[in-house]
Amino acid sequence: MVADRDATSDAPDIVRLFPTFVWHRRLMPATYEPIHTSVLAMLGELRRGLPPLARGEAWQSGHALHRLADLAALVSQIQRAAEGVLDFLKIGSGALEITGCWANVSSPGAPHRMHTHPNNFLSGVYWPPVTELTAYNTDQVVLPVTPGTLILFPAWLPHSVDINGSDRERISVSFNLMFASYAETMSPPLWGTSGQHHVS
Repeated sequence: MVADRDATSDAPDIVRLFPTFVWHRRLMPATYEPIHTSVLAMLGELRRGLPPLARGEAWQSGHALHRLADLAALVSQIQRAAEGVLDFLKIGSGALEITGCWANVSSPGAPHRMHTHPNNFLSGVYWPPVTELTAYNTDQVVLPVTPGTLILFPAWLPHSVDINGSDRERISVSFNLMFASYAETMSPPLWGTSGQHHVS
């Protein structure tokens, strides 16, 4: 005799825990076109005297581009986007500061492998070029990007960029953000004084 499944248990509930958000913004041409001009001019200076990238090769700049006057307009857009994230998450008014910002140049055939950005709250990337649109997969989400796309996501989120399948170099500017007051107010242990225990 086969037991009636409905008689032994309720139908399972699917509980969605801890959703992961990615903030995807498209800047207007009047905003992103001057940014593209500045980024490309900056890269020309940084790569002056270097040989062209061979197929499958990639190049990455130093990590302090946010301190350059040439990137002031992009930094302003990153900061505006970060403020929007804090407002959406209802996380007080703690200021986020950029802890690193660098450019990536990938030649045709070059991948950007899966990785994370530890010790930061948010990470992100800004796309000057046009890239191929791809489809969704079972174990990953693929975000289409166009010129002027600015993406922010939790720094712990593993991410990658598909192999550059175009016939030209692909350029992006990546960055990390962390709370400016982290060292003073957030890194010390927050337990042992209230008698309460929280699991997150």
